[in-house]
Amino acid sequence: MVSVMTSTSPNPARRTNPDAEPELATALIDWFAVHARELPWRRAGRSPWAVLVSEVMLQQTPVNRVLPSYRSWLQRWPEPAALAADSPGEAVRMWGKLGYPRRALRLHACAVALTEQHGGQVPSSLEELLALPGVGAYTARAVLAFAYRQRAAVVDTNVRRVLARAVAGVGQAGLPSVVRDLAGMEAVLPAEDERAARFCAAIMELGALVCTSASPSCGRCPISDGCAWRLAGSRPYDGPVSRPQRFAGTDRQVRGLLLDVLRAADGPVEQATLDMVWPEAVQRQRARDGLVADGLLDPLPDGRYALPS
Repeated sequence: MVSVMTSTSPNPARRTNPDAEPELATALIDWFAVHARELPWRRAGRSPWAVLVSEVMLQQTPVNRVLPSYRSWLQRWPEPAALAADSPGEAVRMWGKLGYPRRALRLHACAVALTEQHGGQVPSSLEELLALPGVGAYTARAVLAFAYRQRAAVVDTNVRRVLARAVAGVGQAGLPSVVRDLAGMEAVLPAEDERAARFCAAIMELGALVCTSASPSCGRCPISDGCAWRLAGSRPYDGPVSRPQRFAGTDRQVRGLLLDVLRAADGPVEQATLDMVWPEAVQRQRARDGLVADGLLDPLPDGRYALPS
């Protein structure tokens, strides 16, 4: 039986012997060696830029939606300098239906910074990564772990949920806390760089495929025998949660419809064409103005609109 109950607190202390690999890590690394999905950003020889692109695209977006866009993006812009030489508008156009299109602008700005400040290479230090446009705490650590195979505590929604159940014994992770979440991951992270990187990928994979939010498959879980939540009777979670945002009828939907028109057009678009995408004028104007403010839409002097140049 794998014992994973290193603590009953959601903020477990760092283990007494930092050189001893936690049983949780060993079990998940062994499971991952057999059950890991074949994904292009996991292939040997992929560049740090390819890993960075994947991590930005995968934020709040499922793998099956990312794969086609990821392949097209890297085929067109296989390195930062290629993207930096193109316009921000082309990045938005290529982003397609991935959602949250400001990520496309951030990737473009990141490519420019990499080209101008780092010789077109993705840096391998946390400080330099965090200084890049659009690269936050999660993305920086993911690049360190998955591109450079360094020991870095990578914590996403899936990781938080697995740790909440297996270690803290609660059904969901509750509201995010960067300090608490990183401390919880550090407590179970192997000391050796490559093992730590493998474990980060493994625990994310377990959360994505087995320890899912709504329907966890405990019978297929390699750590279920020692899971604190399962041993406590899999009690329903009644604490605070982050509520998912609805999409239908929101400004987000209208923004997406407006951008769809611009992406499909060969050039600038008339206001009348944009007006056709949504019947409610006030909301349509609010969504359009939001796109302009975010740098996703350029208003032209003749009254037309275009993707950013």
